[in-house]
Amino acid sequence: MEFKNLELGRPLFPVGINVFVVRDGKILLGRRKSDYHDGEWGVPGGHLEEGERMIACAARELTEETGLTADSFTFVITDNDPRQDKFHYIHLGFLADGVHGEPHLAEPDKCYGWEWFPLDNLPSPLFIGHKKIIEGFIAGVTFLD
Repeated sequence: MEFKNLELGRPLFPVGINVFVVRDGKILLGRRKSDYHDGEWGVPGGHLEEGERMIACAARELTEETGLTADSFTFVITDNDPRQDKFHYIHLGFLADGVHGEPHLAEPDKCYGWEWFPLDNLPSPLFIGHKKIIEGFIAGVTFLD
């Protein structure tokens, strides 16, 4: 059964699966190409599909967006994100372990490009939907509400 907001006809609390790729003290971020917050920087990720396992979603999104693969994924953070500008999201973050390959622009209609940034020198602006979860991940926080 899918829970929907009857007024808007959309699922309540969509689940965003976000992937943190860290290499040599740098985090991989992509600059969004979208009508919604175009040009803002975020981690690879997307929506958990009905019936999909979270780790499978993390692996799928990482490969679809960057061409990278990972040996495993470790849960690192949850963010209850009731933003007023769009939707109320539940974000889950996973650290990609044993990452293979170099990132490339696999979805040029959704992203301008991928770049590595030092964890203590992030670009601006961070994507509104990822800002808290990125900052929480770097600070070692596992739950944001």
